[in-house]
Amino acid sequence: MKTIGLLGGMSWESTELYYRKINEGIKKRLGGLHSARIAMYSVDFHEIEELQRIGKWDHAGEILAEAAARIQSAGADFLVICTNTMHKSIPIIEKKISIPILHIADATAQQIQARGLKTIGLLGTNFTMEQDFYKGRLTENHGLNVIIPNEADRQIVHHAIYDELCLGIVKDDSRREYLRIMKQMQADGAQAIIEGCTEIVMLVKQEHTDIPLFDTTAIHAEAAVEMALA
Repeated sequence: MKTIGLLGGMSWESTELYYRKINEGIKKRLGGLHSARIAMYSVDFHEIEELQRIGKWDHAGEILAEAAARIQSAGADFLVICTNTMHKSIPIIEKKISIPILHIADATAQQIQARGLKTIGLLGTNFTMEQDFYKGRLTENHGLNVIIPNEADRQIVHHAIYDELCLGIVKDDSRREYLRIMKQMQADGAQAIIEGCTEIVMLVKQEHTDIPLFDTTAIHAEAAVEMALA
């Protein structure tokens, strides 16, 4: 079994989901008392969020790159960044490490393509929904058509993530808003929805809607299990 490097803390609530899902996946595959070999570094999300807000992405990327180097030094065979948004920093991180990075958008796109879907709705932070590091990767590398909400709805999605979910707060009103936005995206042509922030699954699960959902946290964790056992 390979050692999985987890770069977490963005937020710790979703990193907890990664840790549990990966260990559950290893136990399911190997049985008995098996658990995952993991080297984890968890950053202070307050510091990262402040840098995101003022646009100092390079500085945030350097913090993550230093953390990734420590994870590699601890013996990790590959890296899992436990967040969608900070995949934006991969070019900076790759300069500091030699182990491969398991990209969350690639793992998600493979699941979408396996279902034979072509047009997909994307929910996440404004950075994830609007910038090419994620949306562009889905389009250019995997040939998917990506639909995002209108500007007002993007703000609703973004603020619920930072002001509620990253603080461990789950509100029924926010779930209703997300479901409304998802239905509108479906009306606009989305065949399914990517929950493109690792906290969204805390708010909206498949049981809440008939629209197919792609939970990036679960998908990324499952891909990590596969890579660890390959």
